Amino acid sequence: MQSFQHGEVRIAYLDEPPEGEESGSPVLLIHGFASNHAVNWVNTLWVKTLTRAGRRVVALDNRGHGQSSKLYDPADYDTALMAGDAIALLDHLRIGSAVVMGYSMGARIAAFIARDYPQRADAVVLGGLGDRLLQPAGLPSGIAEALEAPSLADVRASTGRMFRAFAEQTGSDLKALAACIRGSRQHLTESEAATIACPVLVAVGTMDLISGNGAILADHFPRGEFFEIPKRDHNQAVGDRLHWQAVVEFLARN
Repeated sequence: MQSFQHGEVRIAYLDEPPEGEESGSPVLLIHGFASNHAVNWVNTLWVKTLTRAGRRVVALDNRGHGQSSKLYDPADYDTALMAGDAIALLDHLRIGSAVVMGYSMGARIAAFIARDYPQRADAVVLGGLGDRLLQPAGLPSGIAEALEAPSLADVRASTGRMFRAFAEQTGSDLKALAACIRGSRQHLTESEAATIACPVLVAVGTMDLISGNGAILADHFPRGEFFEIPKRDHNQAVGDRLHWQAVVEFLARN
C-alpha cells in the first residue's frame, strides 16, 4: 500500500490499474466500519472484478482503520471529514472525478461525497445501506460499549457481539473504532438525497437486518436504482457474485 498525508491524518490506499484498455471512470472504493480495504474489497474479489472490467481502482483505509491513522476523539470521525479524506485522495492522485462505491459506513461516506462534492462523483454505488442513511439514529446503540468491553464474552447484545467479533478478526484498534462509531452517525435528509443528480445504485441483501430498506432509499434519488441481493445478510452480501454482476452492469449503463 501507499499513503499520503491529509492534514494530521495519514491515509493508506491501494491504486490498481485496469487490466487491458481503460473503459470508464476510475472507481473509488470506501470500506465499511471495522473493516479495511483488503477485507472489504481485495479478499471479496471486487478489485479484481473491476480491474477486469477495465476500471482503475482506488481503495483507501478510512481513518481509524487498517493502516491509516488511529484517532480517539469522536469528533474526528464526522462523516463529512471522512468524505474529505476520500476527496483528498482523489486530489493526491490527480483524479478529477470517479465512480464512488461504498459498503455500509463506506456507503454513508459515499453519499456525503455525492452531496458535498457532486462534480467529483460520476456515479455512486451504495452497498449494505438502505433508508438508515435518512435516519438520525444510524446503527443500533451499544456498539461502542461492545467494543470497549473487557472481552467478547462480556458482550451480550447480538449486534454488539457481531461487530466486536468482526473487529477482532480484522485486527482493528477497538478504542479507535469506538470513537468512530460514536462520531460518524450523521445522516442525509430526504431533501438532500433528492439533490444527488448522478446515477445511484443501492444494493442490499434480502436477509440484511442492519442496513434498512434499500428500495425506499433508492426512491429518494432522482436517478436511483435498487438491486436486491438474494439470500444474503449484511456480511455475506458484499462479496456476492450477483452483487458484482449488478454493479458492473450498472457502470456499463452509466
